[in-house]
Amino acid sequence: MRKYSVFFIAFCLTLAACKQSEGTVKEQDSSDFVAITDVVPDVILEIRYYGTYNFVGTRIDGYLAPTALLTRQAADSLKAVSDDVISLGYRLKIYDAYRPQCAVDHFVRWAADVADTTMRRYFYPDVDKSRLFELDYIMAKSGHTRGSTVDLTLFDMTTEKEVDMGGTFDWFGTESHPDYRGITDVQFANRMILRDAMLRHGFKPLDSEWWHFTLKDEPYPDTYFTFPVE
Repeated sequence: MRKYSVFFIAFCLTLAACKQSEGTVKEQDSSDFVAITDVVPDVILEIRYYGTYNFVGTRIDGYLAPTALLTRQAADSLKAVSDDVISLGYRLKIYDAYRPQCAVDHFVRWAADVADTTMRRYFYPDVDKSRLFELDYIMAKSGHTRGSTVDLTLFDMTTEKEVDMGGTFDWFGTESHPDYRGITDVQFANRMILRDAMLRHGFKPLDSEWWHFTLKDEPYPDTYFTFPVE
């Protein structure tokens, strides 16, 4: 198993270095991107990769400001989601949106350093770090880098707290699967409120992360951007 994990590490590092291997990298061209708050002023931002409370434990490369960017098309669709959930008494809270390729490369380097487990107890206590590549928790390409993927949750305007989703953002485990039923009925229903609103307005879910959604008709399905978040 140890040799197998080392193979995966070497393979993924090679992919990260060869950015042209999948899709097209469009360096530094942010002309079709907008700040989410310019389109959806009601959102709350908690950009985890700008700070240190994330699975790496440090600010991630490429995050130069605590802001969130998306393609104009994705931001417009998110505005419709926001209007929808506001009518139900919620606001959207954003953890991450556009992610530059250098940030993904940072994740790959971190995952290859199996000795660095600083944040394990908070994000992956039940997973051996040497298996993160094998289990697809860390990959050399991310849909976030195409600019139309967002990680988010709901914020209850009455309680002024995040809605209880029965799990936390970036938790590596089956508990993060949207259809996981080892949580309460209320927690599962909360996940479905977010999921249904996102699906109604043109986003598609990921089967391993309840917080992760991508615009179905994303404008750059084969382009991976590199400009920083600022």
